[in-house]
Amino acid sequence: MKIVHIADTHLGLSAFNRVDPDTGMNLREQLIYDNFLAAVDRIIGMRPDALIHAGDLFHQVKPKTRAYTTALDALCRLQDAGIPVLVVAGNHSMAKTRYTASPFEVLERGGYRTGDFYVAHHNRYRRVELGDAVFHLIPNMLQPEGYRAAFEGIEFSSGTNVLITHGLASILSDRRLHTVAEHELDATIISDRFDYIALGHYHGQVQVADNAWYSGSLEYCNYGEITETKGGLAVDLATGDVQTIDLPHTPMLSLGRINCDGLSAREVVDSVLTAIDDTGKAASRAICQITLDGIRRETLRALDQKALSDARSRMLDLKLRVIATDDVSQIFYEESLVGVDYIAEFERFVEREHLAPGEEEYVKRAGTTVLRKVIARHKEGESAAE
Repeated sequence: MKIVHIADTHLGLSAFNRVDPDTGMNLREQLIYDNFLAAVDRIIGMRPDALIHAGDLFHQVKPKTRAYTTALDALCRLQDAGIPVLVVAGNHSMAKTRYTASPFEVLERGGYRTGDFYVAHHNRYRRVELGDAVFHLIPNMLQPEGYRAAFEGIEFSSGTNVLITHGLASILSDRRLHTVAEHELDATIISDRFDYIALGHYHGQVQVADNAWYSGSLEYCNYGEITETKGGLAVDLATGDVQTIDLPHTPMLSLGRINCDGLSAREVVDSVLTAIDDTGKAASRAICQITLDGIRRETLRALDQKALSDARSRMLDLKLRVIATDDVSQIFYEESLVGVDYIAEFERFVEREHLAPGEEEYVKRAGTTVLRKVIARHKEGESAAE
């Protein structure tokens, strides 16, 4: 049996405050939907015996309407192609209490023909037999001990056994994502009794045991993932062969490192613009990062923010990764905090949290009011010091 393993598609994720002129939707969100459907079409062309999704199909437990319709579209395409789909709930899309509706109930009960769709959610283990293989589905659990209880209840087949689960393998414990309901998987669960273990949650594509792999996320979800491989895995359960699959995604590009020692603010900005121009069309609709190495704080404060903003508008986003010569620590924010529009940054943060519409407007309104007062007081303090 040949399967495809993907995970962490995060349908509904939005960022960067860019709007698609055709749909009026957040451009980052729109690209994720489009790339996901293109990835599904590419997988269908491979004709696997099953598609495994190891969690975080959605970015939130109450997905946006477009996230639902995109998932339903993908499932119908896969069913028309005769490819069974097996999914576990991840920590982003799990119901946090037994009384909260799971987003997967909509996919199970409404609109999708459920013939070849198997999902485990609400902290319940599920066993699925397909051909000569048995798939053991353990969703993200409310408590870490839930994994152990599910594992101990597994009835192994004498044939092929595949585990699908979502969590952080203990070997990667130093790479926590610090997200809600992130649990470390007991090392004994990564058992050699399984022919293959399909893992989700960690966004890098990595092998953590002879038989256990993270497929990684389809998309770059933050700048910390810039060096990671994105895509999926093609797995031959008969031979144990695992191959990386390149699937459609929005590119994240490093535009290099600028040695800022001795450069003026104007020269730093000119170097940034040159790096962008040298990249050419590849930077269009890409997520880009450039490192300013050895820049002084006063130079950083003097950078032409309008020129940088104009440059940023030519791509999906541009991060300035700053290593200041007069500060031993690095700045890991999506942009330098010096000269940043704090109001806009706060609004971007709130939008990434995907609150309910009424709550989002309230948090934005209350938060920006406080920020404006703090900024005004800070400026008054600077003026008094002068």
